[in-house]
Amino acid sequence: MRKRGRRMFWPNRDSYNFIRTQRRQSLRFWRGTRVRIWWVGNMSHSSTILYQSTAIELFFLVSDDYVTDDSGTGIVHQAPAFGEDDYRVCVAVGAVDKSQLPCPVDESGRFLEPVHDFVGVYVKEADKLIVDAIKKKGRIVKNEQYFHSYPFCWRSETPLIYKAVPAWFVKAEELKDKLLENNLKSSWVPKFVQTNRFGNWLENVRDWNVSRNRYWGTPLPIWTNEAHTERLVIGSVEELETLCGKSGIVDIHRENIDDLEIVNPETGNVLKRVEEVFDCWFESGSMPYASIHYPFTEEARNYFGNAFPADFIAEGLDQTRGWFYTLTVLATALYDKPAFKNCIVNGLVLAEDGKKMSKRLKNYPDPMTVVNEHGSDALRLYLINSPVVRAEPLRFREAGVRDVVKEIMLPWFNAYRFFVQNAKHLEFETGESIKVGTHTAKEMGSRNPMDHWVMSSLGSLIHFVRQEMAAYRLFTVVPRLVHFIEDLTNWYVRLNRPRLKGAISLDDWRIGLENLADVLLALSRLMASFTPFFSEYTYQNLKNYAPESLQSESVHFLMVPELRDDVVDEKFEAAVGRMQEAITLGRVARERRNVSLKQPLGKITLVHRDQNVLDSVMSLESYVKSELNVQEVVYSTLESEFVVLKADADGKILGKKLGKSFAKVHKAVRSMTSDQVQDLESNGSVEIEGHKIEACDIRITRDLAPSLKDQAEHLETVCLRAVSEGERNKRPQS
Repeated sequence: MRKRGRRMFWPNRDSYNFIRTQRRQSLRFWRGTRVRIWWVGNMSHSSTILYQSTAIELFFLVSDDYVTDDSGTGIVHQAPAFGEDDYRVCVAVGAVDKSQLPCPVDESGRFLEPVHDFVGVYVKEADKLIVDAIKKKGRIVKNEQYFHSYPFCWRSETPLIYKAVPAWFVKAEELKDKLLENNLKSSWVPKFVQTNRFGNWLENVRDWNVSRNRYWGTPLPIWTNEAHTERLVIGSVEELETLCGKSGIVDIHRENIDDLEIVNPETGNVLKRVEEVFDCWFESGSMPYASIHYPFTEEARNYFGNAFPADFIAEGLDQTRGWFYTLTVLATALYDKPAFKNCIVNGLVLAEDGKKMSKRLKNYPDPMTVVNEHGSDALRLYLINSPVVRAEPLRFREAGVRDVVKEIMLPWFNAYRFFVQNAKHLEFETGESIKVGTHTAKEMGSRNPMDHWVMSSLGSLIHFVRQEMAAYRLFTVVPRLVHFIEDLTNWYVRLNRPRLKGAISLDDWRIGLENLADVLLALSRLMASFTPFFSEYTYQNLKNYAPESLQSESVHFLMVPELRDDVVDEKFEAAVGRMQEAITLGRVARERRNVSLKQPLGKITLVHRDQNVLDSVMSLESYVKSELNVQEVVYSTLESEFVVLKADADGKILGKKLGKSFAKVHKAVRSMTSDQVQDLESNGSVEIEGHKIEACDIRITRDLAPSLKDQAEHLETVCLRAVSEGERNKRPQS
């Protein structure tokens, strides 16, 4: 018994002789072994509990981890027919035979013999009667009510009971090793579902109950005698017609075949079909075969040989115990191979409050209202650029769909509209139309740095999309496509706006628009699978500027763009990326001091310890000056003169790795000097308190050097004054 303070729950402690007491933790070594409790005499309060074998065994004690001591006595009774844990524990110690469970409750939830005091009483209505009976016998210790989770029917909202019923099983436990082996032969996205969630499920595989006690469903094709000593499993309609002597059987639902009797060819006994029907998940798992009527036609046999295993399947995370499992079990049992080569797993879409979407609760917006207001492409892009494609849950927010329209769809449309307007303007001015392919990508890129960059970025994007889609990693593809749209609209079009409007030269105007047309055409083909309607809309106009090879009735009739690795310049892409970072940081610095971009500055200083990084920004300095509205850009590799590096340990990562040692390491990390942190960044790791600490385990921040903190605002004021007083009307060179 579990103690509560110094008191134990006994009706009359003085009536018992204690041989010895023992802590629950020490019972763990008895897992699977009976700890016998013997009663001497009758079961009255004066009975004595003895650890000896001189009486009739009435009870025995076992230990299991599912029992907790945070409520009740810490001891629970076992009812193997009414609880999954109860069944597991009792079968494990041999208390019951799994094929013959004691179950004194009928199909209506009413007690049967030998519960003679409550025969015919519904189990939930019997609770009070049982308590009263215990009270009358003077055996009640404590009676209280408390709230706890309990299963209810989701339709009628009435309480359910967990009850074992006779059923037909597939011996999945015998297939365990093959199931684990075949699971590793396929590729899963994300990978952790295969090895963790699904792998753990297979590691603890149990025999699969494939029958249900219903009327509607596919009948089990099992015929048996009344004693269930003879069984025949029918493999086809043709075989059934032969054995029952009836022809023309078309519909094999219960109402048509339940009355068909079969004479056992071996014994001559009459067999009738069992009452159960198939679990619908058995039928789902049979999809690769049943969908083509395999193996009953020559066409099906030929097709199956080429189409199995499937190239890929896709379903929700909850199907690790459903469709993924049934496909795997049947394919392993029949052919000893996986049913699919690739499995794409998505998470669950929940309501904004984190609950399951419910028609009854109406906790989600009308899907058609969302589509009508924001467009199906925006909804689609919102979903496939969310945690759902990483097998994580998504709390659906209509505001998120609106953000997709604002941040992705509209900028993309504006870039498309900007091109169309200026292409028509060029045609009006010159009488000549733009045609993609007139100049090669290298020719266009050699004339303008931004043309070179956007064509290289497009080439890298095409390579990445083809590579990742071949591996079914949708969660990496969509963010990269979205990022490219942002680069196209926020950087390429923005930095080339005067040129694309014809403000530089006619030849440059034509080449710039040709370049933009090529990019938009490729983008419509890349995005066709993700935003099918808007991609089609842009293509139908852009194809007027496309070469003959890209002329089609629909963008969906075109293949994904071919690789353009010859125009990829990763070094220059990195240089533009650093330039973008410098411009972004400069804008942030202005915002922190409330200095408008319209106000010119005398100079800015870019600091980085790597001279190559500074050189790459220096090669694009004109864009930095123009975007930040400064007259001069100063470069420095002396990082220590401007910033101080500080380090802090990541508790979530290092806490798990180091355990009790984390406190010492954390203190040592926080006391690291700026030079030591810089060495950590350079070397990638450092040894602290006898532990090797990786740079990825440390959070590194940069703060303004103390020597500059006091004069920072003064220096900025001087710069602003110098410009505003002497050069207010002069524009910085760009």
